[in-house]
Amino acid sequence: MELAALRGVGPARIQNLSAVGILSLRDLLYTFPLRYEDHDTFQPCAIQTEGLVQVRGKIIRPPVLQRFHGLTRVSCQLRDDSGIMPAQWFNSPWMMQALRCGETIRLYGRLISKNGRRCLQNPRIVTDSGLIPVYRKVPGIPQKSFRSLMEQAVRQAETIHPEILPEEFRQQHHLCSAETALREIHFPSSPESLGEAKRRINFEQMLLYLVYVAGAADSQRAAPPMVFPQDYTDQYWSTLPFAPTGAQRRVLREIAADLTKDRAMKRLVQGDVGCGKTAIAFGAIALACRAGFQCAMMAPTEILAQQHFQEACLRLEGLGVRCRLLTGSTKAGERKEILRELAEGACDAVFGTQALISPGVAYRQLGLVITDEQHRFGVNQRTSLERKGADGTIGWPHVLVMSATPIPRSLALILYGDLDLSVVDEMPEGRIPVQTRIVSENRREDLYRYLAQEIRKGKQAYIVCPKVDSDGDLEEGEDAPAEDESTELRTAKGVYAELKKGAFGDTDMGLTWGAQKSDEKNRTLQDFKDGRTRVLVATTVVEVGVNNPHATIMIIENAERFGLSQLHQLRGRVGRGREESWCFLVSDREEKLRILRQTNDGFLVSQKDLEQRGPGEIIGTRQSGHLDEAAAATGGDIRLLDEASRTVQALRRGDTAEEKQLLQALQTEAAALFEDREIGIN
Repeated sequence: MELAALRGVGPARIQNLSAVGILSLRDLLYTFPLRYEDHDTFQPCAIQTEGLVQVRGKIIRPPVLQRFHGLTRVSCQLRDDSGIMPAQWFNSPWMMQALRCGETIRLYGRLISKNGRRCLQNPRIVTDSGLIPVYRKVPGIPQKSFRSLMEQAVRQAETIHPEILPEEFRQQHHLCSAETALREIHFPSSPESLGEAKRRINFEQMLLYLVYVAGAADSQRAAPPMVFPQDYTDQYWSTLPFAPTGAQRRVLREIAADLTKDRAMKRLVQGDVGCGKTAIAFGAIALACRAGFQCAMMAPTEILAQQHFQEACLRLEGLGVRCRLLTGSTKAGERKEILRELAEGACDAVFGTQALISPGVAYRQLGLVITDEQHRFGVNQRTSLERKGADGTIGWPHVLVMSATPIPRSLALILYGDLDLSVVDEMPEGRIPVQTRIVSENRREDLYRYLAQEIRKGKQAYIVCPKVDSDGDLEEGEDAPAEDESTELRTAKGVYAELKKGAFGDTDMGLTWGAQKSDEKNRTLQDFKDGRTRVLVATTVVEVGVNNPHATIMIIENAERFGLSQLHQLRGRVGRGREESWCFLVSDREEKLRILRQTNDGFLVSQKDLEQRGPGEIIGTRQSGHLDEAAAATGGDIRLLDEASRTVQALRRGDTAEEKQLLQALQTEAAALFEDREIGIN
């Protein structure tokens, strides 16, 4: 049975489903709800807490229709024993016929409060009961129709996803059957059954992920042991214009010890924004080049690759390291020369983007590969760079990956099962913490007046929006809005146009986003770095690869739409110089963001992020949402991940026929699920 066999699915809906990555019945079945609406639980009409609420009450007077500036607004009031709840619907004049005075109804929507006045904004009239699933929007398919398709798919669950876990194993780990789990996660019969379904699906998906990663760990190969003076790490640190932290010294010593072994190093260096990971990476390059090997360092953006190259020329060429830059923008003649130098060994260290793994790039003696901002790459991209050094003569290169996503150590050890972990848990002296404030939507004009004052003083600022324009997609990492989201979604192009027409008309401003042409994007970022523009309006494209020590202000619009870790990463774009810097989070939903106001410790922030979003949204899968969606509801329960990790370890050590058979089944399923798909950290 295929998607086209479902009732209500024609060519147009096949196209709509394909556009969001739903290509098969299994894809549909594993498109899990973002959340659930509890239509059996009511709040009193006098409730003061903002957010999504459901109330039940009697309409106490006829609804009122008002027209202004081409818009309409329908208003009414509900009363129960606790008090009155006002409700409003914008541009929905037909609600006048749906609301009858004296009738008792249920409304579900977002309660907001402005200037001390509460109001339900654009609520829905509720007529059903139970836990109702809410899915990510699929353009062209209403929620009700999508639920109908899901009901048909769930009836085929046993055929679409046959059981792979034996009954005895399920009993041992307190897991329900796959069929039950898939039915209950889409259409739960009770909160308890929903919890059991989430546990089963998350546990299975974690098993598959960890089996896949463990297979990558088994591929560790022989590597050339490197020989360099024992005190060379100290020599390297002595050439820098600053004193390294104790954490930097410790991590570079760990790397140096790995490089002297005859097995390929696979090490993750994880540390908060500004902790000095790049200096550690350059130290590793200095060690490898001193031993006579070549190095390649891959970054996710051209601007970041250029920054690494420029810094390397400054720090490493004095040690005799010959550096080159290779990106997609490298001109044909220069590219040809670089490829020749790499093949002949005339280049010691090359910095670049994914151009480093393109066909035609060959190395004479590649001994160390470094992947920066690991969360922007996948396992397969990293492996492609490793293979560039595996020519069968000197063995495989040593591998170093770096990530500024400060996920808790215990989670990192599980997720990066194929890597040893080094944590840079110390910040350089003299770094001034960024001051963070939460600004309500109705204070935006005050914020912009402050920004204008600071710009006149010579300061520079970022303004980050979650979306390019009203027709564009959400940027990676941005949380999808609830179906009845009432907060205006600010767009980069919209904010740029608004400010240019207003008080910032005479200010040199830049605009950039992810899908912008590469040369335009690089020019815009360079103009901002060089001070030719004072304000950069952008999407999350500036999350990595932008190092401007003169920028002191970060404004993030619709801050509630981002994960806490991503907000912390964006905040890290300022505070890189010696002046006090500020980050303003524009949102009316303060509770989620409060931790960012309280601390600059990325590890604490990521722990809170894990609690709020669950590990499944921290783990990202390129080209596949299966793992992300399956694990999204674990609620930050690290114990579930730990149990899955220990289970995989036990299966790999096991020698019974049943254990071997189960491990083989998991390996087959994992290969089908993750092969050719990029796995990273969001």
